[in-house]
Amino acid sequence: MSDTFYLRYYVGHKGRHGHEFMEVEFRPDGKLRYANNSRYKNDTMIRKEVYVSQTVLDELRRILEDSEIIQEDDSNWPEPDEQGRQELEIVQGDDHVSFATTKLGSMVQVQSSKDPEGLKNFYHLVQDVKCMALTLINAHFKVQPI
Repeated sequence: MSDTFYLRYYVGHKGRHGHEFMEVEFRPDGKLRYANNSRYKNDTMIRKEVYVSQTVLDELRRILEDSEIIQEDDSNWPEPDEQGRQELEIVQGDDHVSFATTKLGSMVQVQSSKDPEGLKNFYHLVQDVKCMALTLINAHFKVQPI
């Protein structure tokens, strides 16, 4: 079994402010990449990169394994549409999976899908991934402790 690990999460849409998105990527070498492009009020793209320890990558792997997301199938999830899209790509060992669905605004949307259990699993996992990535980025770039 390979020890390879990679995760990429993307959420975005194209609207009146152009292509707005957020992307998080954990690379095998420990590089965490974050990008946020919002043209609202003429904001510019934010890009941050940090290296995280093997312990952080191991914890992310544990979260993924506990979620059992590798066993899910997105064929019954809502297709990406004008509301936007979410993508999750994971390479873990010999497994390589990619998921794509529409932007999910609430659990009501999740519960009314054709696969509420699988989509709920995805919904909660991406919340955890975003929270972990943003916490690591914010902790690293915080100039003064609160």
